[in-house]
Order: sequence, then C-alpha cells, then structure tokens
Amino acid sequence: MLEKRHQLPQEQSIDEENFIYCLEGVQDIETNKVTEAQENLTQLAMKYGIASIYKTCDTIEGLEDSLNALVLDDHNFKDYEIIYLVMAGEANSICLNDYYYTLQEIAEIFEGRLKGKILHFSNAKILDLDEEESQYFLDITGAKAVSGYGYEYNGVSSANLDKAFFNLFKEDDNMFDVVEELHQRHYNVCKLLDFRLYY
Repeated sequence: MLEKRHQLPQEQSIDEENFIYCLEGVQDIETNKVTEAQENLTQLAMKYGIASIYKTCDTIEGLEDSLNALVLDDHNFKDYEIIYLVMAGEANSICLNDYYYTLQEIAEIFEGRLKGKILHFSNAKILDLDEEESQYFLDITGAKAVSGYGYEYNGVSSANLDKAFFNLFKEDDNMFDVVEELHQRHYNVCKLLDFRLYY
C-alpha cells in the first residue's frame, strides 16, 4: 500500500491541527504513479504549511485498513481534522475496483470512529445526500460534517478549491466561518462546482 507523508520545510513549525489525511481510490495500489491529488498535497505543504499523509486503496478492505490504521495506530489522529477522499462514485456511494459502496455501508464500517472529523470528497465524484442519508452517516460515524460537490469533474477539478478550503481551516477552526469565507473568496468556483456541506 502506497503511503506518502508530505512533510513541511524544516523552518516551518507544524501547527498540530493542520494535518490532512488523504485516501485516493486507484485501480491498482501497486502502480507508483504520482497523481494530481499527491501533487496538490505537496503544494499544500510547501505553500501553506499543511502536512498530510497520502494513501491509496483499491478495495473496500484497503479503505477500511487505511482508516483503521489512522484511527487505531496513529497517535496524531486527533490532529487530523480533515479526511480527504479522492474517489469515483455516485451521489451516495463510492466506487472501488468497479464495486459501489453506499455511504450507509461505509458509516457502518466506521461506526463511532470518526468523531469530530470532516470527511471531504473531491469532485472525482458528486456528493448528493438527502437529509436522512447525511444524518445517518453523521450519527453513526460521529463525524462533524461531510463536504463535497454537486457537480463532478467535467474538465474542472476541485483541487484548487479543496486547497483553499483546507487552508482556511488552518486560519480558523469554526467550520461555518470557513465555509462562509470560502464562498466569499471563491464564490464563482463554489457555485460552478456546487460546494456542499452536510452537518
């Protein structure tokens, strides 16, 4: 399983709360190709001083192992505010290795283990949940929020908006202030991609 830590330049001090944990769904975890998500995480570290861990997974078991390793083994888990998921899928599901898993199924796998976390989906998939689906996911996992986009890729990647979103969290940990600020600073892109937050 590919794991990459994006460290900060030595002179920058690590603000304990600014970690991003990125999981990217790929066809085959043995392939060692640098993805757009990896490049973006490197830029986040260099430009904004936000450290991250990047992992790939190609099965639901891989996803579960990666998140379990984070929750159970990583003593910095409390420092990861955002779990960044770069995965294909549909409105209420992710797709790994041509299998679809609903967010309800994922919620049950991670029951009670995502307390206080924000799960943020890139626009590799659209995120479209009804109130019941989002409430179920949040109640079961303990997550603080789920965010993502109503419009999928179509030639416009959410990468720059994702970076702006993560960077705003560095400045302010009030989720609602961050989302308001994101819309003020990047209104057109938020509209274009249909940024959504379920909480």
